[in-house]
Amino acid sequence: MVQAETTAGGLAGLRVAVFESRMAGAMAELVGRQGGVPVPAGALREEPLSENPDALAFARGLRAGRFDDVILLTGVGARYLAEAVAAELGPVEWIEALRGVRLIVRGPKPQAVVRDWGLTPAVVAPEPNTWRELLAAIDAAGSVAGRRIAIQEYGQPPTELIEALTARGAVVTRVPVYRWALPDDLIALRQVVRMICKERLGAVALTSAQQVVHLFEIARSMRLESELRRALREAVIVASVGPTTSEALRAAGVEPDLVPDHPKMGHLVATLGRGWRQVQKAGRLGPAAFGASSPAEPTRAAPAQSDRLRESPFLRACRREPSGVTPIWLMRQAGRYMPEYRALRARVGFLELCRTPELAAEVTISAAEQLGVDAAILFADILLILEPLGFDLEFSRGEGPVIHNPVRTAADVDRLRPFDVEALGFVLDAVRLIRGGLRADLPLIGFAGAPFTLACYAIEGGGSRHYDRAKAFMYRDPGAWHALMERLTDATAAYLTAQAEAGAQALQLFDSWVGTLAPADYRDYVQPHLCRLFARLPQTVPAIHFGTGTGSLLELQRDAGGQVIGLDWRVDLDNAWDRLGPDVAVQGNLDPAVLLGPVETVRAQADRILQQAADRPGHIFNLGHGILPGTPVDRVRALVDYVHEASSR
Repeated sequence: MVQAETTAGGLAGLRVAVFESRMAGAMAELVGRQGGVPVPAGALREEPLSENPDALAFARGLRAGRFDDVILLTGVGARYLAEAVAAELGPVEWIEALRGVRLIVRGPKPQAVVRDWGLTPAVVAPEPNTWRELLAAIDAAGSVAGRRIAIQEYGQPPTELIEALTARGAVVTRVPVYRWALPDDLIALRQVVRMICKERLGAVALTSAQQVVHLFEIARSMRLESELRRALREAVIVASVGPTTSEALRAAGVEPDLVPDHPKMGHLVATLGRGWRQVQKAGRLGPAAFGASSPAEPTRAAPAQSDRLRESPFLRACRREPSGVTPIWLMRQAGRYMPEYRALRARVGFLELCRTPELAAEVTISAAEQLGVDAAILFADILLILEPLGFDLEFSRGEGPVIHNPVRTAADVDRLRPFDVEALGFVLDAVRLIRGGLRADLPLIGFAGAPFTLACYAIEGGGSRHYDRAKAFMYRDPGAWHALMERLTDATAAYLTAQAEAGAQALQLFDSWVGTLAPADYRDYVQPHLCRLFARLPQTVPAIHFGTGTGSLLELQRDAGGQVIGLDWRVDLDNAWDRLGPDVAVQGNLDPAVLLGPVETVRAQADRILQQAADRPGHIFNLGHGILPGTPVDRVRALVDYVHEASSR
């Protein structure tokens, strides 16, 4: 790397997205030395080809003396090539075979590898080591007409170099050794795409064409491609390392603002430091383009954003107001059915994921973006609230949640700790990060478990089929039961209120197990606590009251509270809504198992529910419970698209 000129404070605190992977540290250091704030987001990784017949054919040809020249374009590629031919040529035979050809290297990195092999290259491309300098060095060494040349490729064919050598009469053989792939962890890259779209970055520094390709590929998967292109054209300064990267940008519809004289990282950053003030888009970089480097820095909604949220189809439906489309979101829309989620869970435990705001935010936002739903729902778990109360909670693989110190007596209730919502500050931080990363018109739903469902887990020590221990406790000691419900009600009201204050636009109460109760028991043991809970929630934030197996409890649920009543699939939506009356919205209610069937069945079942809703204002399409783990992602996307299409006709 050529040492670039530095100007202390040249970037003046400008946030600069950098997309290097192996050289991420060096790139960040260059930005920092110019006084900028690097925001790293590795955009690619080198993936050796698992099967490489071209490399093996090259090895056989090299052994047989069928090549005159071997061009090594990268250091890492040269090492990969040696590994790829090992099945044909051992280390000693590999070195001896290379002694029989003219070795040509593109710069110091492959030159260092060749020296490690005990060899000396015959031709070395001078700075800045592009294919043009390499070709000039080859020309200076003599004619290549009739020479048989093998080129070690990196990621993609060096088309210009191949065409130039072929035009000079050379016989060129391509030897691929690795391909460019997206990083295993896409969190930082997705966060930076959102930052660019929201104009919370001052500049991007791109050092390869493949970075551009992957940047737009990720934006496309997030349904933000047009917004990314707009921001790069109009708001964010684009620095390109050289001609190939600039061509990739132009192919994506973006003209680079700054290009250094030499296509090297150091020159790129120095050029950015000297020239960014002169190329500010419209002369206006806002304050969000400067400062701290967190890719998911929380932001507060501006008034214009608040208006867009209020008029979103989801929030209009919560208020029973007409909108141009039936809004849809899905319970458990971020979960095990998504390959990205499974890959993350392979590295991170469930509780760790919930307790890491950046990861919880990324899971929440990426699921909403991929599916195109009308609301995001916070990624968390209903049982997190039990830990601050003193419960020892664990999620065991294959067993689900386990509470090691369950409630079994009145004394156990008395021992519960006072609830402090700050103990769940990581959830509130996730809410702030999500709100800062979501589209300006996409609402965020916060949630909590309902007191009865939480009490069942607390008493049973985990899941249960019949909740016999919880019911026995309820019947045996009503005083202790109500004391427990009061503690859970107070904690849940405080927790949901804090989520609303942190940036959630709606709140859902999950009463997953309340359908196990008879109506009389619901009225005596549950409803009074729910009435108190809903009365304590912010009245400007709509509340969704959801339970499963509640066909016999709908009127009681409505009377307990909530502007929206969630329905499971065990009731017909039209009959249930008639029972509830016109003063509440309804949410639901497709059987999650339908998504395991063919697309035609998904559409037909969605049509049935839309027909039952009959275009009445206040219908939010959803499943009757969460997405099942084995659900194909394409079925989920097909459902979302179809509900939008069919309801907007």
